[in-house]
Amino acid sequence: MNNPDANVIKLRPDVATIKPDRPCWAVYEHWVTNEKGEKLRPGVYRHGFKRSVLDQDTDEDTNTARTTVDEWIASPVTVIARTTNSDDDSEGRLLRLVTERGVREWIIPMEVFGGSGEDARRQLFGMGVIIALKKRGAFMEYLLAQCPTEVFATTCRPGWHESSGAFVLPGRTIGSHKVRYQSSGKGQNLFSLRGDLEGWKTEVATKCEGNPVLTLAIGCALAGPLLSLVGVLGGGVHLVGDSSSGKSLAQLIGSSVWGDPSIFAASWDMTKGGLEIEASGRNDTLLPLDEIKRADPKRVQEMAYSLANGQGKGTMTREREGRPKLSWRLLTLSSGERSLSEHAAIGGNAAHAGAELRMVDVNAGTRTHRAFDELHGLDGANFHRELTVAVGAHHGHIGPAFVEKLLASDDRPGLLKDFAGIRAQFIDDNAQAGRVADRFAVIALAGEMAIAYGLLPWAPGSALADCQLLYGEWLSRVGSGNAEDRQILAGIADFIAKHGSSRFSNVNASEDDTKVFNRAGYWELSMGKRLYLFNKPALIEAAHGHGLPRVVKALEGANALADHNNERKMKNYRLPGGGQERLYVIDPEALDGERGRV
Repeated sequence: MNNPDANVIKLRPDVATIKPDRPCWAVYEHWVTNEKGEKLRPGVYRHGFKRSVLDQDTDEDTNTARTTVDEWIASPVTVIARTTNSDDDSEGRLLRLVTERGVREWIIPMEVFGGSGEDARRQLFGMGVIIALKKRGAFMEYLLAQCPTEVFATTCRPGWHESSGAFVLPGRTIGSHKVRYQSSGKGQNLFSLRGDLEGWKTEVATKCEGNPVLTLAIGCALAGPLLSLVGVLGGGVHLVGDSSSGKSLAQLIGSSVWGDPSIFAASWDMTKGGLEIEASGRNDTLLPLDEIKRADPKRVQEMAYSLANGQGKGTMTREREGRPKLSWRLLTLSSGERSLSEHAAIGGNAAHAGAELRMVDVNAGTRTHRAFDELHGLDGANFHRELTVAVGAHHGHIGPAFVEKLLASDDRPGLLKDFAGIRAQFIDDNAQAGRVADRFAVIALAGEMAIAYGLLPWAPGSALADCQLLYGEWLSRVGSGNAEDRQILAGIADFIAKHGSSRFSNVNASEDDTKVFNRAGYWELSMGKRLYLFNKPALIEAAHGHGLPRVVKALEGANALADHNNERKMKNYRLPGGGQERLYVIDPEALDGERGRV
């Protein structure tokens, strides 16, 4: 019965009678008739013999003295192939399951055979497989006995599979028939399908044309598969606008590119570890994050860095061995009533320019119709309602279709050339603005490619024009130059506006002002304007913790250091009440252009 060479007999639907080479395992997906004319229902069988009393007494080894036995073990489960997981090199078996709900596949890890296999059987029951309760051990024995020759690769992460070049999604692999997505079977399928592509194009995409925020959302979703191909780092865009302005609709539309918006869209309301899991589960696609106000203000900038950098935090097992880090490449489509830096400030944290560059603010609240520019003959409420209904009825089609077209073209040099041509149309004057320009350029490229593929019913060039418009708005809002410089200068300007009368006093006064507590420095009048004389601790405080040399560099670059007489960029002053001190002389007028721009 435990013959390791036993073969599984696979029955064609048109075959009605079987003559198994007993003892053996067999799988039948249809009703069959055995050699005695008995009907056997579909399932996994163990074909063997029941030894008769005469045979047991004589110890004869002859089939003539045995009665045939056909044990039904489970509903039809066929072991199709061996699997090797590309993420951790673990082995498994690819199973074909025939259930009342239809045919599906599932990968069972080989490690389950090291225990009772109870968890694996529980998941199989959940997928519709029926296993005879008294044959649970036999079922595991059957699975373990199979030795398929075909080998498939698997991965627990969607997106590009590096060794094969295929694009892997739950339930579907584009570009290879020998790669599968390996799921635990417990989570929701984010990449579900409903309706059809034509319905999505007609009812959703046509209404997005002329609306830069909505075309940006679709471009973000389609750009995910392009990031690694054109060498653009991850990051995101953050839609900023008042409540009910239309930001969430843009996220629903972006989500509908890959799956059911009600499931695919996520929220900022989670831990950093949870965010890493959500990002990894949407690798090479899109991560929509609704309502930044739900994020922890003290950690939101750290989370923005993590999303853009594409790698989670390392952890260890109980055996003090490092677990594989989660990783991803994607664009984030965030939304909120306030910017990333404004939300971080609630927790008492200074804004980090790097975090803001990784999650770029986009105006989604003060356009012609709040988040929209064109309502296509509808009022705002009906426009919002029709699109919300449409993405629920049609979703999950254009993303895979875009990847199919991309793989069919198979022109990496041409893709890089196209990206270079679009990128050249986004002007930048420094590396930081260049990173933002890269992001808008790859979003524009994705939109223009989808138009050329016939997947988006928009005029050629419209996706590029919309991205150029939004990038231009961002550039005019933050200004040119280094982002850290802007942040330092704005911080000092805000510090003067807040504390100019309470923590500074006239340096030329006859006596020291005793009403000043926690002194930041002094002020003096020069050429009809007030200059502020900062001491070192106050200057560092105003610049939100940047190092003193970095602060001085930013002030020099803005010509904001009004007077100094040594290499330290400071001037020596006699103080009211006696004594002297070297102070930084700052012209607030040189800072005015930076206030409110970061």
